[in-house]
Amino acid sequence: MKPNRATVIALTALAPASWGSTYAVATEFLPPDRPLFTALVRALPAGLLLVAITRTLPRGAWWWKSAVLGALNIGAFFPLLFLAAYRLPGGVAAVIGSVGPLFVAGLAALLLGERATRRQLLAAVGAAFGVSMVVLKAGAALDLAGVLAGLASSASMAAGTVMTKRWGRPEGVGPLAVTGWQLTAGGLLILPVAAVFEGAPPALDGRALAGYGYLALVNTAVGYWLWFRGIGRLSATSVTLLGPLSPLTAAVIGWAALGQALSPLQLAGMAVAFGATLFGQTGGQAAKAAPAAVAPLEPVVEVRPEPTAGARAAMAKTV
Repeated sequence: MKPNRATVIALTALAPASWGSTYAVATEFLPPDRPLFTALVRALPAGLLLVAITRTLPRGAWWWKSAVLGALNIGAFFPLLFLAAYRLPGGVAAVIGSVGPLFVAGLAALLLGERATRRQLLAAVGAAFGVSMVVLKAGAALDLAGVLAGLASSASMAAGTVMTKRWGRPEGVGPLAVTGWQLTAGGLLILPVAAVFEGAPPALDGRALAGYGYLALVNTAVGYWLWFRGIGRLSATSVTLLGPLSPLTAAVIGWAALGQALSPLQLAGMAVAFGATLFGQTGGQAAKAAPAAVAPLEPVVEVRPEPTAGARAAMAKTV
């Protein structure tokens, strides 16, 4: 029996909710100041595992299509996001990332003929405003290179989302296999970047191995499968409007597990962002002019009040 729309939304929402745990895991379990290595370990092992499980390789044009999608959704998205996290104060990168649904709405209208509803556009603006109430600090200074990197990361994710929707997937191939192709391609692109900028892999103890195992298996392989499954049944804009659940989950985990206090303003911002997310999922979907496809990769940034520069770079979802 085909699940109803509410069930699909609820299952898809588990993906950004799981991504909200990335920052807590990175700071509590993983070696510090290795964001690119963390991105690599999240993407490449998960991609290879999914390829091994499905026993399906790309054919024909899907070799280069998978490379393009993997670059947009992972290979370019993560490094740009990390650059923004390094150069911007805590929370600013998250706010820039929260405007991603607006990029997706514009590109979907242009390339897919999928027009976002007024409700969805209002929800996107409201969610971004709510996230800013949760994560922004007074007097936060802006760095031009960091802002440009943050905008480029959102644009990369948006383009990957829309092109994934536009191209669909090969006949007879499920979203699990296509997910594996994109994660593998993206991980292979990150590999030389991580080697150049971070050098040899760090020494890993049992705690770090457990953290990386969680990120690769639960946070990435399962999380991306749920996300991809959702975009196959919902419009691109509807799915990306679930993205703000990631920083909201990160804030809740910070309060519940890491002892971080939440001010009344932050609590109000969480209510605004969560309410906008629900508002955007009601009242119908955007008009579609393209067949359903698999989803984009992680359009989120996990945040925590006042992290160090190295820790901010480990926020991703990054994504």
